[in-house]
Order: sequence, then C-alpha cells, then structure tokens
Amino acid sequence: MRREVLLVMHTGRNAARRAAQIVNDHLEAAGLRVRVLASEASALDCDATQVVPDDDAAAKGVELVLVIGGDGTLLRAAEVARPAAAPLLGVNLGRVGFLAEAERADLTSTVDRVVMGSYEVEERMTLDVVVRHDGEESATTWALNDCSLEKVARQRMLDLLVEVDGRPLSRWGCDGVIAATPTGSTAYAFSAGGPVVWPEVEALLVVPISAHSLFARPLVISPRSRVAFEVFSSDAAGPTPGQVTPAGVLWCDGRRSVDLPSRARVEIRRGVEPVRLARLRRRSFTDRLVSKFGLPVQGWRGSVERA
Repeated sequence: MRREVLLVMHTGRNAARRAAQIVNDHLEAAGLRVRVLASEASALDCDATQVVPDDDAAAKGVELVLVIGGDGTLLRAAEVARPAAAPLLGVNLGRVGFLAEAERADLTSTVDRVVMGSYEVEERMTLDVVVRHDGEESATTWALNDCSLEKVARQRMLDLLVEVDGRPLSRWGCDGVIAATPTGSTAYAFSAGGPVVWPEVEALLVVPISAHSLFARPLVISPRSRVAFEVFSSDAAGPTPGQVTPAGVLWCDGRRSVDLPSRARVEIRRGVEPVRLARLRRRSFTDRLVSKFGLPVQGWRGSVERA
C-alpha cells in the first residue's frame, strides 16, 4: 500500500507556500502520496496531489500530517489529525514555534527523515470541554493547549466560581481564567503568570487572569480531576430588554469559541483522545526552552564531580 502524508500549510505566507511546494515535490518523488486540504489546494502547483475536504476524515489513513507554518497552523492541523490519530510533525516558519519539531533550515533533512520513517511518536494530553446552560448541554469542544474563559466587555469583569472535583473552591472577579495542559503551559497560561510544566508531567493547570481575590494563584491539579467554572453576569443593571448579551466567551486553542450566557457552566477534564506529535530526535525540554525563549545560559560549565 502506498504511504500517504497530509500536508497542511500557512497559505498566507509566501515562504510557507514555497516550502510546501518543495516538500510536496520531494515526497512525491520518493513515492509517497501527498494529500492537501481543499481550502489550501490552490497554493500548490501540483496536479498529482490528492485534494481532500477539510473535515474529520481528511487525515484518515495517512502516516503523518506534515505542517508548514507556526504554532497556529499546527493547532489548526491538530483538528483534522486528532480524529484519525495521525501524528503531527511541524516545520516552523513562525516566530516561536514551540510545538514545531524542525526549523526552515532543516526542511530537506526533515523530509528525508519522513521518507525513511525515521521518527518517534509521543502522545500529548488534551482537554475535553462541555458547556451547560440551565442543566442542558449546549456545546462540546476540546483543546490541545488551553481553554480560556474571557470577559466580553472591557469595562466589566468576569464573575465566575471555580469548582474542583465537584467542590467549590473560590469565586473570582477577573478578566478571565485559563485551563491548560502541560503542552499549553508555555503559551497563554505562561503569559498570564502560570508555571512551565514539562511535557512528561501530566497535570491540569488553572491560571486566573487579573483576578481581584486574595486566593488567585495558578493551580496545578491532578489530570484525573474535573474542573468546572460557573459564570455569573457582571452587569448589575442586567441586559437590555430584548437583547441577549453573553456574560463571557470560551476560547479553545484560540480557534473555537462559544458564547457563555450568565449561569453557564463550563466543565473541563482530561481528553479521551490525545494528540500525537512526531519527534525526529530525543531532545531535552530544557534545551527547547532555552532555544525558543532565548534564555541566558552563558557561563554554564555543567556539573562537576568532586571527591
């Protein structure tokens, strides 16, 4: 059976389109069949490429989803890779590219490794999210990096109550709150003051954003725990008659959003389906932090054994 790869790219960048064309040609020449999403097909000049719809079946049966772009492109690609349990391999053409495995300069060697099947696959924890209103389920979604509950109006705070494992923990007036995986600990949660969590540590992070409370520090919770947020209206005067105004908005990975009315309940737990990432080499997460964030390590000599 012919091996297949789904190629996902950032079509808004010329560099990404050129890199994707190189990857496509190299893979096809090596005998692999390349798929591209229908929404991106016009960016590739190749008649042999198989065009597939942008849906949950796009990556079904492929060996790998190869992503050309930044972390945002990889998070978009995860939406089609996760249902098919296909591993993702990112080539970074963005700024930080924390989720990517390779850089633009490594493009040729990366494709060679894919052709040889010379990579390992690791699983990353995800979050499953359920939104309820008046006791009824109104939306379901998921996240690889994080879920954020945010206020919708600059002049108002978001009023919410935090619950862990069925017990109330605290009520916050805040700009929002983030629930993140270890993978997402270096993204929005990090910017909001949350800790960096090594990927092999399984945990669920809760990071409040500008909370007016004495107990409003980042929390590291068991991956077996269930976290819930109950949202209250922050508008004391109430909504305008005949107008439905959301009390907040839920964002997952910055891509999928759900409006939250007052008394909405957001329930978050460890995802049933992980996201699989392809790795070309065993690399210390510490080295990745130093490289991606440009951390100062000058003068380090390493450990010295002493008698």
